[in-house]
Amino acid sequence: MERQEAREKAVRLVSKMTIEERITQLRYDAPAIDRLGIPAYNWWGEALHGVARAGTATSFPQAIGMAATFDEELIGRIAGVIAEEGRAKYNAYSTHGDRDIYKGLTFWSPNINIFRDPRWGRGQETYGEDPYLSGTLGSAFVRGLQGDGEYMKAAACAKHFAVHSGPEAIRHSFNAEASPKDLHETYLPAFECLVKDAEAEAVMGAYNRTNGEPCCASPTLMHILRDDWNFAGHFVSDCWAIRDFYEGHHVCETPAQAAALALNEGCDLNCGNSFLHLLDAWKEGLVSDETITESAVRLFTTRFLLGLFDETEYDDIPYTVVECPKHLEVAASASAEGIVLLKNDGILPLDKQKIRTIGVIGPNANSRPALIGNYHGTATRYVTVLDGILKETGDEIRVLYSDGCDIRDDRIEHLAMENDRLSEAEIVAENSDVVVLVLGLNETLEGEEGDTGNSYASGDKLDLFLPSPQRELLRTLAGTDTPVIVCMMTGSAMDMSFEAEHFNVILQAWYPGALGGEAIADILFGKQSPSGKLPVTIYHNEDVDWEFTDYSMRGKTYRYLEKTPLYPFGYGLTYGDALVRAAALEDCASGTSEEFSERDMAPREKVLAEIENRSSLAVREIVQVYAQYPDDPDAPLHPRLCGFRSVCLKAGERASVSILLDPHFREVIRENGSREKARGKILLHVGTGQPDERTFELTGKKPLVVEVSR
Repeated sequence: MERQEAREKAVRLVSKMTIEERITQLRYDAPAIDRLGIPAYNWWGEALHGVARAGTATSFPQAIGMAATFDEELIGRIAGVIAEEGRAKYNAYSTHGDRDIYKGLTFWSPNINIFRDPRWGRGQETYGEDPYLSGTLGSAFVRGLQGDGEYMKAAACAKHFAVHSGPEAIRHSFNAEASPKDLHETYLPAFECLVKDAEAEAVMGAYNRTNGEPCCASPTLMHILRDDWNFAGHFVSDCWAIRDFYEGHHVCETPAQAAALALNEGCDLNCGNSFLHLLDAWKEGLVSDETITESAVRLFTTRFLLGLFDETEYDDIPYTVVECPKHLEVAASASAEGIVLLKNDGILPLDKQKIRTIGVIGPNANSRPALIGNYHGTATRYVTVLDGILKETGDEIRVLYSDGCDIRDDRIEHLAMENDRLSEAEIVAENSDVVVLVLGLNETLEGEEGDTGNSYASGDKLDLFLPSPQRELLRTLAGTDTPVIVCMMTGSAMDMSFEAEHFNVILQAWYPGALGGEAIADILFGKQSPSGKLPVTIYHNEDVDWEFTDYSMRGKTYRYLEKTPLYPFGYGLTYGDALVRAAALEDCASGTSEEFSERDMAPREKVLAEIENRSSLAVREIVQVYAQYPDDPDAPLHPRLCGFRSVCLKAGERASVSILLDPHFREVIRENGSREKARGKILLHVGTGQPDERTFELTGKKPLVVEVSR
């Protein structure tokens, strides 16, 4: 259904409602209007990495792990599975009259905020620190979720608009200050991409203020969204964010004033209870009939686009598609593709013929929470790292296990002395040929304010170090002679300087999904080559020396990094040896839909690269393109990502890869926020990582350089 047709239907339906009825429909828990045949509808749905909080669903890696795949096509398939299962569950629940929270078709995903500070607990929900990567993967997610059928399969929501990435503890009163350059270069591009290119149906406002204006009622942000980008969907507040107007931000005094301020500035839907006061605001003359009506029309337009009042091609999707084998295969691919190999001195892949005993140690080795991250659904089956190794080794190899320590407390048994599992871990290591040490965090230690157990930091991290019991475990195992493979399960970058110095292998596994232990085992034993790339910079802890509340980009992320990272953005090893042999820039000769940018309807340029797998193993590699502007003082400090493409290569295979480029790669953002043609020459670096010295030091490979003609 076209938007105009859906809107016309919405206008006719809303016109039959009283003003009181229209107001009730602006709540996330919209009640039924029986006389008009309108059923109740709860707008609050979650689908960050699988249908969440609504019972059983296929469990995918946490968003940051999905980002590490650098695989646009895979992200689209993941979202397609989520939409399929969302429809199946909606169909079944509706048949049973269940219209509860989390059981609709409007999913408040993806989170495309920029992971600018590694301490932010919710960074795990994002696609990392780069605007282009976030926008590209986020758009793929939106397209996959919303589908291309006659009706929208599910409705996506780009959140949190805008300039939002911690600290969690003060988000309800905090004012994020961003310069015009940082705003338009870093914080807005992904949103623009999702709105203009992917046509996301909804946008969610953030809790904080941006440059003095509360994000859910910001004239500046709403002007950009509605006028500059022509956003036609609906805008929803973050949950209870409108209450913050008078309790946290103090921009008004009463609930009625807060509700009126939000609605008048363009917030159509309230997650929370502030719009319960809209009727009072209307009676006081603070909001008009026309404003109330327009928001109701926008919301019912979405419901008509979803076909909620019609028969659709999705009505017969059976509940049995939930966690079906086909969907689990997609999840397995995502789990494996997102794992990043940071260090390997040659131990991996493990050779079963040379190993009699494997020690599996660590608080995350047999942990379900470490598989799933936050905003998750329920899986029928969970495979921890220990489970995966036991399945893979069978009766061939003895597996010894110790949890080594608690994930954060100083002992496991409360009546025992401190570090009561350290000696057991040491004993396991001494009796093993190799140790797999599984460390990290989980959703109780990093996540959203109010949802985590680390009340001392409200979900954020105080620093980039593991909790002290895990650091003690590291020191203990470093004192043994047994080779150690570190498997880090976190949603964010940790300082792994000690691990890099003392241990043989480091795998960054993120939160890999309910069956993630199988993927990790497959990589450990060489059934699959690791191929993930870092969507974030891994810093040394002492180099994160800015205030958490500082939203300027100076010194942050790979684009403005001033110190050498431990592991750089875009980096990740494989078991093979792929090298870009040739690269050239060429115009798109003909315009397929994917080669055009909706932002300017201009054909997108592309790089054609030849890549060779020089090894005897099949690999997946990511060809990356970075743009450098050596003559332009307003350019980022370092070359920026402007294109990437996943490619699978057989042993010895050489292939040509076409990489679409950011339609704005020839432009830079000036200090006043304007986008202008870059001054001087532009250099494109085409390789399998960044064109920085640290990547060269770690890989021995430098990208090819293509000079762009003016």
